[in-house]
Amino acid sequence: MEEKAVAKDISDRSSFSRSDEINDSPVEEVRLTVPITDDKTLPVLTFRTWVLGLNSCMLLAFLNRYLDYRQNPVSITSECIQILTLFAGKLMAATLPAKTIRVPGTRWTFSMNPGAFNIKEHVLITILASSGSNAPTSVTIMTIVKVFYHREYSPLVALLLGQISMLIGFGYAGIFMKLFVDSPKMWWPSSVSQVSFYRALHEADVRIRGKVTRQQFVVIVSVASFTYYIVPNYFFPSISALSFVCWIWKNSVTAQQIGSGLRGLGLGSIGLDYTTMYNFVGNPFNSPPFSIINSMVGFVLFLYVIVPIAYWTNSQNAKRFPLFSSHLFDADGRQYNVSRVLDEKSLTLNRQKYNSYSQVYLSVLYAYKYAFGYACVTAVLTHVILYHGRSAWNHFIETYRDHRQQNGDIHNRLMSKYCTIPQWWFYTVIILSVVITIPSLVIFKQQLQLPVLGLFFAIFTCVIWTFCGAVFSATANQGFDTTVIQELTMAYILPGRPLALETFRAYNNISMLQALYLLSNLKLGHYLKIPPRSIFLIQVVGEVITSFIHVGVGWWLLSTIKNICEPDKLPKGSPWTCPSEHVVFDGTVQSGVVGPSLLFFPHGLYWWTYIFFAVGIIATVAAWKLSRIFPHKKWIQGISVPILLSTPWLMPPATPVYVWAWAGLGIFFNIYVFRKHKEWWAKYNYILSAALNVGPAFLILLQSFAFQGNNIYGVDWWGLELGDHCPLASCPTAKGIVIEGCPVFH
Repeated sequence: MEEKAVAKDISDRSSFSRSDEINDSPVEEVRLTVPITDDKTLPVLTFRTWVLGLNSCMLLAFLNRYLDYRQNPVSITSECIQILTLFAGKLMAATLPAKTIRVPGTRWTFSMNPGAFNIKEHVLITILASSGSNAPTSVTIMTIVKVFYHREYSPLVALLLGQISMLIGFGYAGIFMKLFVDSPKMWWPSSVSQVSFYRALHEADVRIRGKVTRQQFVVIVSVASFTYYIVPNYFFPSISALSFVCWIWKNSVTAQQIGSGLRGLGLGSIGLDYTTMYNFVGNPFNSPPFSIINSMVGFVLFLYVIVPIAYWTNSQNAKRFPLFSSHLFDADGRQYNVSRVLDEKSLTLNRQKYNSYSQVYLSVLYAYKYAFGYACVTAVLTHVILYHGRSAWNHFIETYRDHRQQNGDIHNRLMSKYCTIPQWWFYTVIILSVVITIPSLVIFKQQLQLPVLGLFFAIFTCVIWTFCGAVFSATANQGFDTTVIQELTMAYILPGRPLALETFRAYNNISMLQALYLLSNLKLGHYLKIPPRSIFLIQVVGEVITSFIHVGVGWWLLSTIKNICEPDKLPKGSPWTCPSEHVVFDGTVQSGVVGPSLLFFPHGLYWWTYIFFAVGIIATVAAWKLSRIFPHKKWIQGISVPILLSTPWLMPPATPVYVWAWAGLGIFFNIYVFRKHKEWWAKYNYILSAALNVGPAFLILLQSFAFQGNNIYGVDWWGLELGDHCPLASCPTAKGIVIEGCPVFH
């Protein structure tokens, strides 16, 4: 009977008509997951919230910075903190005294134990702790300056840049809060996933014979993932990408280019490392089917049509360089030696040295990655205007009116009981951030390289990109990296200043991500009926703490680990290779040192990539027009040109084997399981996503401190290699090019 009742409830909430919108959500995934009740008596900002939240935040910031420089970077996700703090919170509720305590010299009182540990406390603790996962880009800047440019970079500069760029993003969130939090159709799939996991941890779940409860399911999956991850993380790292084609044709460059899952097209390659896939590509369980399908159409078009045709027709001497690489190359096919063209004192390009050395060349994949990135930028803007422009305008007109209770769904009506965040809070954060930043840009001019006008330009563009990014995050769980347009714009405005580009990116891209992060958490609080002011306060406190710890730990690692981020000088099996930092460094060289005028237009070889700006606009307008002509064709309505164009921008550091694994899991669970086994999907899908991250996170902590902290990196055998045993995949195939370890073609 219990099982039939659950099935009936799911069926009832799936059968939904437009007239019922005010009593539930118009989005089926929300109806199946989010409760439509609230207990306003539950305490929120309690003693337990602050103690557990602050300590978890500091721990998570330390661990994520410590693990970020790894070959396969792993972040300790919020799910680990959710489980640990659940037990800690219940222990505190069972043991601490309930006596009221008065703060000396004030009228404030609090209780160390206000009752049972509740879901609202748990959410706020996790939000505060998760702030530790948000690494400020200033740490990346500090890394590339110290390691790759071999210059000093003050930790004070990194701290100021990190804190302000993150806090100012919270101000931007306030501008769009009504549109992206109150609107029922802006449903934020990632937040729905979190709701499911919290409910699994807190709500009583009666075990049905032959099945397991949600809590039991979390434990089983967590233990299984912990046990399994010993294999790819210690005994057999090569299992992350099994490229069978390379093993069969060991001496064929072409075969390895086709078969390598890490440095080629990945045909016949299999990835058995969920954690690495998750960190490079994203969460497949949260991604709506239309988002996955659009992503894979763009991925196949890019990697299996355009790139092979361009490479094997030797377009722009593509065969002189690797097929799949983010590195920069000279005319001889070798990696570009930046020190030969760099003025070390001013950190700018020496044009005379550049002319006597070589132009900068890109691999064919990297060149088309930029082309797709440019198309994606204009597609995002065009899509937002055409598909969401009218509704956005209507919401802005109503910004200062509270229509939540009258016109909203059940969640808006329940949230109307809580005080919303005053707009002046957001404006104060923006103003204070600007006031602090302006003198910093003047005082630390040599290390930041960004003029004051650049700050205001970053603020203006960030507001635009925050809106665009929120549209896709709230409807498709799809984010967009705006680095490509930021680098291009500032490189033309401030040529030859690589640090200016990264500083601008901090005040633009990172601030945008922080705004989206706050909006996502406000939506989570919206679903679970948590006061918005409490979420805002928790998040601001968390980000201030996070900046201090990330900068401090980053400085410590850079100062103590010998040859960190230099793979050729590290001992075998050492994980400190910094793949993401290498990609950022290459970006600063090509956009900041060399500049787009020499690489793209008007003097570069890759001027044709700018044509794709128009491609993005034309394709989006065409898709929008088709959706109006054929309003009843679901597959046409599901076309999203920005999502279709976005996947290539993930590569590298993402590689084909991880993209295929992500798509396979997403299609299986969000299309097949959702349609055929909806009851199972509603109960277990999102908590499966969370539990798969828990086990590996705990294992990595154990291994990092017990083994790698003592320079023990694993069993010394063939499977210890972090690659996929396709050494020839990175070789050029043009005649006469001599590269160490590669055959010479004649």
